[in-house]
Amino acid sequence: MDQILARVKRRRKQQHFKLISDEALFDAVAIDLNSCVAYNPDHNLDEDSWFKINQFSQQAFCIDLLNKDFDSKDYDELTKDQFPKIAYVFSVQGDDFYFQKITPSLFIKRKTLIFGETAELEDSKNRLVVNARPDAVYFKASDTLIFRNLATVSSIFKGIDELYKEATSAEVEQFLDESFIELSNDYNVNGVLKPNRKRIGLAMTTLQAMSADDRANLLGYIDDYCQQKLNLDQPNQKFEISTDDELKLLLYGIEQRFYTTPFGQEKRLANSVQALD
Repeated sequence: MDQILARVKRRRKQQHFKLISDEALFDAVAIDLNSCVAYNPDHNLDEDSWFKINQFSQQAFCIDLLNKDFDSKDYDELTKDQFPKIAYVFSVQGDDFYFQKITPSLFIKRKTLIFGETAELEDSKNRLVVNARPDAVYFKASDTLIFRNLATVSSIFKGIDELYKEATSAEVEQFLDESFIELSNDYNVNGVLKPNRKRIGLAMTTLQAMSADDRANLLGYIDDYCQQKLNLDQPNQKFEISTDDELKLLLYGIEQRFYTTPFGQEKRLANSVQALD
């Protein structure tokens, strides 16, 4: 039986309440989970793509609701005075859970023209807009959460934003101290902006997994593509980094975002990458 429920803000005990029974809030999302992208903060999704987190019930930021069998009898009806306090709504459709974050802009109270057999004017009523697409879907059978925007779902799954963690100042300092980096023009940790702080975390993980030979060859690979924009001191094998844009190119190189087309031999930068199994 399908159910629509709501999570109410600032409730310490019972937090979830029933809204409507025997109704589904969203059209079913039919998707091949193998085609979804394992979450990467530097990946730009295509219009029809989703991020995914496998084994979601084992994550620290999974909510209790998803870790137990759902029974609608465990939930009371939402009262009128609680309506403005809705933090998110979710629709239990079969075994799956569809989520939508609620913001003040989604609450509407105004006169409305309704078109049926004839046009009718309806007096102002409290309305809550339902988006065409859910913000997140949890597929219980595969224990997988899919979503498109981490910032949107971070208020539903508290702590999930650790996946988008920026490198700390100490971690940025550690990265800038790498043997292949030479800072110039007074550029330092204070000049590293938020996007690059996020990329540094990924780059450090990539470098840790590389062999010494791969790390040595990496510098030549980056130099091949960035000779006009990055200065490599060949004798000392150090890239001179003086701006945040230069650091970004270096970080893209570490992630091997540069490639040459097989037909036409055009050098390109991949805006996003996805591993192919």
